[in-house]
Amino acid sequence: MGYMTIDGRKVEFTDEPNVLSVIRNADIDIPTLCYHSELSVYGACRLCTVEDERGKTFASCSEPPRDGMVIYTNTPRLMKYRKMILELLLAAHCRDCTTCIKSGECQLQALAHRMGVTTVRFENTKEQYPLDFSSPSIVRDPNKCILCGDCVRMCDNVQSVNAIDFAYRGTKALVTPAFNKKIAETDCVNCGQCRVVCPTGAISINTNIEVIWDLLADKNTKVIAQIAPAVRVAVGDQFGLPRGENVMGKLVNVLHRLGFDEVYDTSYGADLTVIEESEELLERLASGENLPLFTSCCPAWVKFCENRYPDLAKNLSTCRSPQQMFGAVIREYYKDPEKNGGKRIVSVSIMPCTAKKEEILRPESSTNGKRDIDYVLTTTELITMIRKSGIRFENLEIEASDMPFGIGSGAGVIFGVTGGVTEAVLRRLREGHNRVEMDKIKFSGVRGEEGLKEVEFDYNGRTIHAAVVSGLGNADALMKKIQKGEVHYDFVEVMACRRGCIMGGGQPVPAGPRSRIARSKGLYDTDINTQIKKSNENPLILSLYDELLKGKTHELLHRNFEAAKK
Repeated sequence: MGYMTIDGRKVEFTDEPNVLSVIRNADIDIPTLCYHSELSVYGACRLCTVEDERGKTFASCSEPPRDGMVIYTNTPRLMKYRKMILELLLAAHCRDCTTCIKSGECQLQALAHRMGVTTVRFENTKEQYPLDFSSPSIVRDPNKCILCGDCVRMCDNVQSVNAIDFAYRGTKALVTPAFNKKIAETDCVNCGQCRVVCPTGAISINTNIEVIWDLLADKNTKVIAQIAPAVRVAVGDQFGLPRGENVMGKLVNVLHRLGFDEVYDTSYGADLTVIEESEELLERLASGENLPLFTSCCPAWVKFCENRYPDLAKNLSTCRSPQQMFGAVIREYYKDPEKNGGKRIVSVSIMPCTAKKEEILRPESSTNGKRDIDYVLTTTELITMIRKSGIRFENLEIEASDMPFGIGSGAGVIFGVTGGVTEAVLRRLREGHNRVEMDKIKFSGVRGEEGLKEVEFDYNGRTIHAAVVSGLGNADALMKKIQKGEVHYDFVEVMACRRGCIMGGGQPVPAGPRSRIARSKGLYDTDINTQIKKSNENPLILSLYDELLKGKTHELLHRNFEAAKK
């Protein structure tokens, strides 16, 4: 333990990585635009600059704390520096703030207000660049980039994708894909984590809001919605409700009021995935071929595996993701004229993930030439629609999901957390469903925020080795070990986003540790309060296999990656 003197007050510290963390622990909100605790220190924006007793200034994010340090955080000199930095950033920045998609949530805008920047004395001489709409998931606007490097470090340090980086020098510096390519021409996997850390509107979600409004107003169209598990624990705090509160009932209500004809729970689709993936695992264990089995629920991970490790793509599960399985089932169900009422069917999924926008366009995401899902709305887009409608979300009564696809198991709900898929599969394979058996699985190592977790479990006398990975950087490191034969697993769950879908690229930001913990707890609490714990005990799923899926299981629930490539 050491002590620092901050603004005349003695403050203790232990293992804080930098002076900035010590300052924030002392309840002083030092402004930053380039600092994220999970990213490497870059020190670009200099807004966190502080002053010592000798008048020396330094960036607090890159300075390790030392016992006896004396620093000042808000001297007139520092206030002048910060205001000047913001003014210079704005001078080279697109200032159409009122029409910017990030208006009201932009960190640069918020800091300019906070520091009293009311005028910009300098002319914007920066070259104007065209917007990049090539990706179905994100939009890049280089004119709003402040060169903080957050997206570059996220794409490199955390995700190991390296789709974007700095180019050129000085006033011509730019964050761009190599050779000024469009983002869709790179190895971008559409995870959207660059958008999560971007403090301005330089990277935003490629939205489908307007087309959805038109469809909802069309009397000849029946619009069907499905809501992913992670969405329900990320919406409430945007309307004044507690972080992580499960607002599924309110979401069903508000979607009905917005004009959606039927609203279903993607947990139902997750139950289908659990059953099919469990069977596929047992088949591969029996044959000994293409092990480990890689989960295929996360489209960003699937694309990463295909791009970076094509020799291991055969290990990907042939199961469609819960979104796509459910989409295929909905499409098949509403083929019946009695069900569709003579109307055109439009299927919309509401997801925490920007990569889902790309997944619906993949060739194997169609059945008999027809796309299973027509549009994807992220959690953030849905929040925008609710606000635009003027509906007081926080005051809504709860409603149940529509039938016949209105019930999902607790196993389906926890898909939104890293380790949830593995835990759901273990429940499916384990005999019995009493509390003792469920607790054994719960404490087997599948839960927790670690980027890599290893699990061993017994199945009929055979020890099955599994790994749970979140974050593509962690997945990349594990895949290298698998290639070299350094580790051996039977089952590997991978989620592209750290901590799973609860922290997906389409979720509302900013979201720090408190939001992350609350969202995770919200899903686990929902599982606790759900009577059906195992996917194979969901009566609606069992009846689906006996009726609509009879003879069509592979056609509707599986995909052929090799055929799609050809």
